[in-house]
Amino acid sequence: YGGGRGGGRGGYGNRGFQDYGPPEYVQEIGVMEHTCEDDLVCKAKTGGDQVPYFNAPIYLENKSQIGKVDEIFGAVNDFYFSVKVSDNMKATSFNKDTKFFIDPAKLLPITRFTNPQKTRGGRGGGRGGPRGGVRGGRGGRGG
Repeated sequence: YGGGRGGGRGGYGNRGFQDYGPPEYVQEIGVMEHTCEDDLVCKAKTGGDQVPYFNAPIYLENKSQIGKVDEIFGAVNDFYFSVKVSDNMKATSFNKDTKFFIDPAKLLPITRFTNPQKTRGGRGGGRGGPRGGVRGGRGGRGG
């Protein structure tokens, strides 16, 4: 048995999040505000037009990885993010206003979240649309 959703394609576990080492170029993503438990809370400095991927590696300016993006919160155009620091580091070892950096390939345009209907492609339509009667019942009869 293929295992339902994702079976036969490697599921969700094999999505290319392996460590490929530091990127060739990093850009500033934000500055540390404070710590919370074992995480760093950072104010984003992307100009409000880009958002980091979850689990995107976060670096110092010298490209040494210090952790990964854990949470993103706040207003859409003025957000914060938390960084789960690597096992061999302590959140308290960083000072307020420490600059953090990210691989630009790990940033999404904010429009991906503010205009979601434009990024979906051709899916949707009403009930009983392009799928015909595959899901059972009489397609397209409504409520």
